[in-house]
Amino acid sequence: MRAELEDEKEQAARAAAEMVEDGMSVGLGTGTTVAHLLTALASRHLSIRCTATSPETARLATGLGLHVERFTAARLDMAIDGADQIDRQGWLVKGGGGAHTREKLVAISAERFVVIADSSKPVAALRPPIPLELMEFGLESTLARLGAVRLRDVARSPDGGVIADFTGEVGEPGDLAAWLEATPGVVDHGLFPPSLVSTVLVARGLSVERMDFPPA
Repeated sequence: MRAELEDEKEQAARAAAEMVEDGMSVGLGTGTTVAHLLTALASRHLSIRCTATSPETARLATGLGLHVERFTAARLDMAIDGADQIDRQGWLVKGGGGAHTREKLVAISAERFVVIADSSKPVAALRPPIPLELMEFGLESTLARLGAVRLRDVARSPDGGVIADFTGEVGEPGDLAAWLEATPGVVDHGLFPPSLVSTVLVARGLSVERMDFPPA
């Protein structure tokens, strides 16, 4: 099953790479699905400018010959990233790799945000855990106010934030997102609203299903 999912990740990544045009500025996400994307993009030999959301993505992209720049542009033509969960309305859970704050900044700065995923990622309803990035200053106070949160035993975020997971009920994603955003000490969370998403590409076997938002 694992090999099949890896094949699906590659299929979705290739489909997204075909959407990239010469001369574009492209935001690159983080994770195993994006690793397939980098290979697919490099094989097309396009003249594109890339912004990476993590040092690991920057290292991999540069090693494949892609041109990676600092994130200084106000707008990007496209951003492409994976997701941990995708619900029917287009809500995403992201941040398994701890780079969700940067990923959200890149996604919101893109004219089009394309999500690539294997067939295990679509869900009927979002479920915990929801990744968080927290400030170290006042961390115990923040954790007390958040309640159902566990710290993740991983390295800090690329910008030094503490990585944690909200483990309580998700309920209505918009309500949870608003509450997390209003909690001092929370840098950002891994809930991405449908308003950020342009296209979702989900590979199922050898085919790729495309969903555009808002739906036609």
